[in-house]
Amino acid sequence: MNVALLLAGGNGTRTEQDIPKQFFNVYEKPIIIYTLKAFQRHPNIDGIVVSCLDGWQEILRVYANDAGITKLQKIVAGGENGQASARNALRELRGICAEDDIVILHDAIRPMVSADIISDCIVKCRKYGSGLAAMRCQETIVKTEDGRKGDTSISRNDIMRVQTPQAYLYGKVMRAHEKALEQGITNAVYTNTLMLDLGETLYFSKGSEKNLKITTMEDVEIFKAMYRMEKEDWVK
Repeated sequence: MNVALLLAGGNGTRTEQDIPKQFFNVYEKPIIIYTLKAFQRHPNIDGIVVSCLDGWQEILRVYANDAGITKLQKIVAGGENGQASARNALRELRGICAEDDIVILHDAIRPMVSADIISDCIVKCRKYGSGLAAMRCQETIVKTEDGRKGDTSISRNDIMRVQTPQAYLYGKVMRAHEKALEQGITNAVYTNTLMLDLGETLYFSKGSEKNLKITTMEDVEIFKAMYRMEKEDWVK
């Protein structure tokens, strides 16, 4: 079984708006619905769980029902940060997922995720035990301590830009989250950083520049433009 776990616990402070960015309306639909539809359409996704910002669970359920998201199995309360939100949802899957089932963690605010990216994530996880959407970095990288100056370059050959989705075997990722909590690791940016802190080796899958993460209002405008282009390509 392959279960998508969407992380929608953020409160959207960087957009300086009154509502969380995952619930912004773009062309009369909340951003999170575009993301849900990507996993709803994928033939290899058996179910969806959303870790949602507290107070928005019922609103999300209404939106999902209206959009025909039939694979949505659970909406759970998010935590104080991304690590806690993922852990809460993983715990809800006890008794549902077997040890070797695959859990695909994905940002609810990455609505342009493609079927190819989801598929390769699952394939790499089944083969290696993990699959993280990632890309080579094309820009020059300079190390900095304060964001104002830098004196050390980092080779682009030594780094990868990691996105979501990220797929893991359920038993392994659940144990990793519990072990991290025991060791005092409580604010990992993503599950992959938590796994790396625990000494795990992780494997990459296909990423894309189009797999945009919406964190600012400028990103919302980029998403609108990309979505229009996708629709025009489909019509042609």
